[in-house]
Order: sequence, then structure tokens, then C-alpha cells
Amino acid sequence: MQAYLELKISWELFKKVPAALNPAEQAKLHKISVHQARIEALVLGAPEAAGVMVPWPAVEARLKEIQSRYPDRDEFLADMRAHHLSESSLVDAINRDLRLETVLERVSATAGMVSEVEAEIYFRLHPAAFQRPEMRRIQHILMTFDSPGEKARVQATLNALIPALTDHESFAALALKHSQCPSALEGGVIGLVKPGQLYPELEAVAFALQAGQVSAPTESPMGWHLLRCDAIEPGETLTFAAVRERIIERLGEARRQAAQKAWIQALLQAAGNRQAA
Repeated sequence: MQAYLELKISWELFKKVPAALNPAEQAKLHKISVHQARIEALVLGAPEAAGVMVPWPAVEARLKEIQSRYPDRDEFLADMRAHHLSESSLVDAINRDLRLETVLERVSATAGMVSEVEAEIYFRLHPAAFQRPEMRRIQHILMTFDSPGEKARVQATLNALIPALTDHESFAALALKHSQCPSALEGGVIGLVKPGQLYPELEAVAFALQAGQVSAPTESPMGWHLLRCDAIEPGETLTFAAVRERIIERLGEARRQAAQKAWIQALLQAAGNRQAA
């Protein structure tokens, strides 16, 4: 089971199999897997795990998900052999994994449901979390430079373009021709932006533009830009009705995780007390 546990944790943490990890990653994997193995043994030995069974379709679905990470079955089997796993031992490990998940779901169910009153209290206490800032749909043309003389020429070129930038289509055509940003292929479209997503120099200009307006050349660490505001999406404060279900789910998940964590901590504490006795 330890080989499967390391394989699973390695994939979750690093998106790589253990053999592909560097020494620092391997050391981290070993430390985590040893701790996780201890916790899993305590969970499956707890009274709450008694009688927990996993239906075969659930095991089969998880097996197929693991196999889908490989280009073909031969590579899957080769990797299993490399980690000292057979298909049958992998099935056993998956079954164990799903039993663990089921036990933890049982424990989290004891946390209770979040009421609408609790959700509304959270909503009232965290108003900033439910305020949607004003956003802008922005196009831009970027031109870079390597010297003071080139900087002046780029600025002059952009100034000369402004009269021709009469609408979205004309801006897109000139972005494709002049812009040195990859977005040129999309007509210079940056997309919908909110405060904090652009360089400060660009943000100040972008959020001062009216819809359809083009900026003067504006310098950022990347070079000179022309910005066009395609549209303004005004900010708003979301209503409790609009976010009620989201809040209930978020608070419920936090409550379930807290219940699981407290239960596991109690198992670890009890095991430590037994060892000390």
C-alpha cells in the first residue's frame, strides 16, 4: 500500500510519478507519505470504519481515471511494475482509498447543516467579499523599444495611429499590424479586467477611459501602449439572495473539513497517549 500511497501523493503534489522527482521532492514525498500512512491506519481502525464497504463500480471508475493518465495500457502496466504494483494490488489500494473517503464523509456528516440565518450573518459581516468591482473590456497595442531614440520613435508612431482608431474593428486591424503582444492575433483584446490586474500605470489610464475612448501613448515596464475601452461593466454589490447557496456551500465545506480535522486530531492524540502509557 505504501507504493500506491507514494504514487498517489506524488501525482497530487507534483503531477509527476515518484521516479521523476528530484531529491528535494522525493524527501518531501517520503515525509508526507509516512505521516499520511499513519493517519490512514488510525482512520480505518476507528469504530466509525466498521462495516464500511465500497461498491465495485466506484472502484472501477477510480481505476479508469488512473489509467487515463497514461497514453496506453502498456505504459500503465510498465509504471505499475516500476512501483512494485500489480493491477490487483492497485484495485485493493483503490478500495482502501475509497473506504477512507467514505469514513471521512461519515465523520463530516456529523458537522450539521449550515442554516440560512448563519449564511446571512456571514454575508452581513463580510460585505467586501460580495462587492463586484467595476471592470473594463480593454484592447491594447504594445510596441517595445531598446534605446532612447527608439522610444521616441515608438511614441510618435502610436500617436500617429490614434486618428485611425475609430472603433473596435479598426483598432483590431492596427493591433494585428503593429502590436508586439501575443494578443495582437486576437485584435489586441486583453479582455475583461478588474482593478489590480494591469500594471499601475496602465490601470490608472484604463479606468479613466470612457467606453469607445482611446488613450494617449502610455508607458509601462513592457513598452508603450495604446489602450481602448470597449465597454464598462459597472460595479455592484451582490444581494444575499444571489449568493445564499454559495455561502451555505462554502461554510458547509469549512465545517465539514473542521469536523474531519478535529476527529483525526483526536485519533492522533489517543494513539499518542497509548504509546506514552
